[in-house]
Order: sequence, then structure tokens, then C-alpha cells
Amino acid sequence: MRQVFYLPGFDPREPETYWGLFRRESRITAERRGMAIAVGDPVRSADGISLDWDVDSKAEGEAMRVRYSLLRWDDIVRDRFPRSNLRRLASLPGLWWRLWRSGYLRKFQREARRFYRVIVSVHQFYLVFVLASLALALAAVTLTPLTALPTLAGIALVPLLAYAILALVTHLTRGKPLYVTHLVDDTAFTHDHASGRETAMRERLTPWAERIRAAEGRASEIVVIGHSSSSFLAFECLDRILKADPEFGRRGTPVTLVTIGSVIPWLTLDPLAEEARGSLSRIGGDAAIGWLDIRASWDWLSIHLRDPVSASGLPAPPPGRFAVMRVEIEDLIEPALVARRRWNLFRMHFQLLMSSRERKAFDYVAFVAGPEPVHAAVERCRTQRPVTASAEFT
Repeated sequence: MRQVFYLPGFDPREPETYWGLFRRESRITAERRGMAIAVGDPVRSADGISLDWDVDSKAEGEAMRVRYSLLRWDDIVRDRFPRSNLRRLASLPGLWWRLWRSGYLRKFQREARRFYRVIVSVHQFYLVFVLASLALALAAVTLTPLTALPTLAGIALVPLLAYAILALVTHLTRGKPLYVTHLVDDTAFTHDHASGRETAMRERLTPWAERIRAAEGRASEIVVIGHSSSSFLAFECLDRILKADPEFGRRGTPVTLVTIGSVIPWLTLDPLAEEARGSLSRIGGDAAIGWLDIRASWDWLSIHLRDPVSASGLPAPPPGRFAVMRVEIEDLIEPALVARRRWNLFRMHFQLLMSSRERKAFDYVAFVAGPEPVHAAVERCRTQRPVTASAEFT
């Protein structure tokens, strides 16, 4: 049995949403690839930190059973998103001053490019919302019958009206197409995690690491998948295991880390992220754990220019340490759909977790639930070092 440990990104939705997505895409993959895939019902663990389900697949006479475990941290996200505008207004100036003064923004821009523009743009949008709310509130007090109010009452009313207007605007723009408050709050979480101010996620990773460690010897292979913000949570988790058990991954059970839509330098370039950089350096240099980085140049919400160790300002990893797969969007969806979805950044960010239209292209469900061992496919990818996904997991 293959054991998959999936860590989702900064997402407040219930974990059953991911089970529903996996089940839906499994049906599509099965039809497109001539596979039989059965997805079991999801079960929340007794300790509340995971949602687990079984997947049975059969392709060309080969059968595979997969235990799919999803780390729950939707409760932690909901405590951080959506935050009140009061919390945002109190924290953002200090955060951006620190990032600018430390030189982080320059390094982040060099490594991330488009992702940098997205993050900076949503914060600029938020600033515009704040200023526009103040302007509208001031206009309401000075250009309407509210001018009859006493001067002090009018002055006091302006910030109250502005805050109400800002609350409405941020509520309307927290989802697509702008996702302003989502990305603003995600940024705050990332840098609070980097600095150590955020502790809830660190506490959650402790039992999750123990669960991964306990799977050694019981599963045919262990696959740890970090998507989006969890690309850095995943390697931090594995580093915890290796600190406690340096022989983990060396006793016969292959262990593979897969990062999808990675944003690792977003965190590790922060000067305060010393602990995370240490974890990245150790995992990046430990060949006992395979590492596949699945990259998509069309995904504006990921960082994909080079390996995350070098991109984090650390000494380059050993040659051949990373297996890299570059996926073309046309392999996943039809060109007409690409044109319609191109600016729906979150929809595109999730596309790598969905079925592919090309039979020989990377397909997430076939990758994690197909009969071929993940570590074997990753090794082939590492040695062949292709530039696209078309020759990969056939």
C-alpha cells in the first residue's frame, strides 16, 4: 500500500472539498486513461488533524491501493483569514517596512518575478481601497446633509464611515478575480510563520510528522505532497522527522517529497526565517528523501525559476538532487479553456491537482494512485531531466 500525505495550501475550506475534487478528477482520469479507480469515503481522524480515504486503482492488469491522508489546518487558516481590517491596518505597515528595510523585497522580486507582482499588486489594491474608503467617507460628511452635524461629530464620523466602506469592499474582493484579502492575509501568515510569531502551525506539524514517521515499514512507499504554501510546511515536517530519526528513509521504505505550485522562497528569503532555511538546507542536501518539484510557468502563484535551495540564498544542492517536471497548460486543458481561465489565478493554481486531457501528460490522480511507484517515476524524471511533462508518467 502506498501512503500519501497531502498538505494543502492556505485554504479555509473544509477538507472534504479536497476529497470531492479528488473523487471528481478520478472519474475523469479513469475515463481518459482506461483505468479503474475507486475512491472511498473520507473519514476524519480521531485527533482531528487529518481527513483520510482509500483509493483502489487498476491499470493494464496492475492493481494499487493508496491511503490518502490530508493534513487539516483549515481551522488555523480561518483564524487568519479573513482577518478584520483593524488587524490588517495595524500589522501591514510594520511588516512592509521590515521587508523593505531588510532587502527582502529586492531578492523576492528577482526570484519570483510574476508572483512578486501579484503579491505587491494585491497590497496596492488594498491601499487603494483604504484611501478610497477615506475619500468616500469624507465626501459623504462634507457634500451631503451630514454637513449639518457639529464639527467634532463630523470628524469622528469620517473614520467610522470609512471603516464600514472598507469592510464592504474587502468582502466583495476577497474572492475571484482579485482575491485581495486572501493574498494579503496569506502574506501575513507566511511572514509570521517565518519569524516564529505564528505558533499554531508549528504545533500542528508535530503530530503530523509522527504520523508520517509511523508509516515507515507499514507502507510500500511514503509520498509527502506539499501544495502552494505547504511546499515549505512539507519540508519543515520532514526535517523534524530526520532530527528525531536520522535513519528515516534509509530502512527500505522509499520516501519522496513532491512540491506542487511551490512558493518556498516567499518564506525562506525572509531574513527572520532562519529555522526554515536550516530545514531546507538539510532536506535539500539529504539524498535519502527524493524530491520532485513540479513546475508550471503559467502559474502566477508559484515560484519556479530554479531550485528552491539556490533561490533561498543557500549553497547550491548537490548536482541531480532535484527532479524537475515542467508541465504545459495545454496538456491539462483545452486552449479555449486556457483563454477563459488565464486570469483566474487560483483556478490555474489548482490545475495541477486535476486530470490532464493528454494521455501521456502529467495527471495528478494517475501520479499518486497509479500502479507505478512514485519514487521510480521520480527517479526516471531526475535522470532524464526533460523540459516538459509529455514524456513523463506514461
